[in-house]
Amino acid sequence: MSMQAIKRRLLGRPIPTSLERHERLGRATGLAVFASDALSSSAYATEEILLILILAGAGALHTSGPISLGIALLLAIVVSSYRQTVLAYPSAGGAYIVSRENLGTYPSLVAGAALLTDYVLTVSVSVAAGIAAITSAVPPLYPYRVELCILGVLGITIANLRGVRESGRLFAVPTYAFIACYLLMIGWGAVVWLRGAPPAGGAAAAAAARTQELTLFLILRAFASGCVALTGIEAISNGVPAFRPPEARNARQVLVMLGTVLITLFVGITFLANAFGLAPAEQETINSQLARRVFGDGSLLYYLVQAMTTLILVLAANTSFADFPRLSSFMARDRFVPRQFASRGDRLAFSNGIVILALLSAVLVVVFKAETHALIPLYAVGVFVSFTLSQLGMVRYWFRQRGPRWTMRATLNGMGAGATGVVTLIIATTKFTHGAWIVILLIPALVLGLVGIRRHYDDVARQLSLDGLEAEEPPPATHLVLVLVGDVHRGVLGAIRYARAISSTARAVYVETDREATRRLEDRWVTWASGVPLVVLRSPYRSVVGPFLEYLDRLQQQAPDMLITIVLPEFLPARWWQQLLHNQTALLIKGALLFRRGVIVTDVPYHLAARPGVGDGEGRKAPAASGVRTPDPRSPATSAREDRAR
Repeated sequence: MSMQAIKRRLLGRPIPTSLERHERLGRATGLAVFASDALSSSAYATEEILLILILAGAGALHTSGPISLGIALLLAIVVSSYRQTVLAYPSAGGAYIVSRENLGTYPSLVAGAALLTDYVLTVSVSVAAGIAAITSAVPPLYPYRVELCILGVLGITIANLRGVRESGRLFAVPTYAFIACYLLMIGWGAVVWLRGAPPAGGAAAAAAARTQELTLFLILRAFASGCVALTGIEAISNGVPAFRPPEARNARQVLVMLGTVLITLFVGITFLANAFGLAPAEQETINSQLARRVFGDGSLLYYLVQAMTTLILVLAANTSFADFPRLSSFMARDRFVPRQFASRGDRLAFSNGIVILALLSAVLVVVFKAETHALIPLYAVGVFVSFTLSQLGMVRYWFRQRGPRWTMRATLNGMGAGATGVVTLIIATTKFTHGAWIVILLIPALVLGLVGIRRHYDDVARQLSLDGLEAEEPPPATHLVLVLVGDVHRGVLGAIRYARAISSTARAVYVETDREATRRLEDRWVTWASGVPLVVLRSPYRSVVGPFLEYLDRLQQQAPDMLITIVLPEFLPARWWQQLLHNQTALLIKGALLFRRGVIVTDVPYHLAARPGVGDGEGRKAPAASGVRTPDPRSPATSAREDRAR
């Protein structure tokens, strides 16, 4: 099966551009595609809070309740702020675009770099947390968590390469099944608690070793850890064009749905974890402990909750797969990232961005050994930086545009900017020594890289511009055509015919690595190609590329303005793998000449048939590449040229 056939099996048939509008998302599938990241954070946000509070002993775990309410209030503010953003930017209003239009280039690049970093971390954290849910239910799989993460990333990549609407259909069922399972667990857990079920004191007692005092700094650190619950909120504002018309209205409604469900799940899980006295354990998540406590150890509902948790966490990476390529395409159009990221694949997906995101996140999973707690400190810095810049940009937008109720809208976005700005400082301060310093240094480094890419594109455009160029025709350049040969065969004769067609003074060049082989070639040359002079270059160290480049250097020194065309004869086997059986001299020559000025390289392919004698003209004598008769290559004139070359 060919590579193209395998690609079609995995990804499906190409989708014409005319059907792009039909690939858009409704509210139901939009929630599945863009909200899975934010929803999935409820599977580990509570645990991240408890992991910090437990340092002050089991008695400090009750503080998670007020912390979760503070995070819920922050979440409501951010959702309300982004509803204003979607209203103002219905064609996509992510932090990059809002910052670019209202704050300037460098703030927008900071927002873009922060978001790109966050999207990569989202994939790594989500997949690692999803596999942690599996290993909590099936402990023997724990040693294979890295391999399982790589498989998860690969599966999501293939699903997204198939296109937007198909990925939405694939992810809708597990997203809504996850919401239903967790609402059932919270509801049934509340009933169990109201019936007076005793707390799981053993777990809390086992974790009661106190290593720190319950200080304000520790509480702020726990708050910063819990703020991972807000990651993914901006995805909807970035993906407004992916919704069906009216795009802005659908996106705003999905934002409200997302905020309502996320606050319910996050606060509910935190409340029940406190009510039942749950504490973090090394090889079992808080949500797994809660499901065991509510539904019973080994029950079908327990395994269903774990299965849905795994699915939503792995598929939560889909939010990044939807937004990383889209943000990259915006930045590519502004020439801050390579232009390839602006192109859609044959399934109307930004395939280059999807593949790069998959590779980067897989590398992170391997480097951090799929440890969720090792990745989390790197996680929230970028997203809160982008939150703050986006909301500051919206405040500036309302002051510039005014319009109906602009003061109320500006105040709402100002509250969002103030709240997320304070949280950014808290996260950067409390998590700096725990890994946040990596992202804090990485974002400026990425900004410098983005600026460097833009400068390159600007320099290319400036050098290729026709501005100031005189319209008169330039004088014709001296042209020399060289055919690089390694033997005399049908492919070489075809290249010689092509060279004679573009220049009557074409000459062949042969690099001698074996004197006996040179004699055989000269004998065959007289018979088949005597009409073209042959220059033989000696190579005492058996290198083909080196002597040929030295020969070119001499020619260009003699005539600096001369244009040289190198004709490379190549025979192409019928099967791709057969190419590996032959040396790649032509490829080496092309690589060596890629950046050389005044040199043009032309391939002349000779296609071999699958079997000898089929379509190759077997038995037919090829004519000599003659025309206007030139001196014999062993005549004194040609020998003199050879001596100069040597």
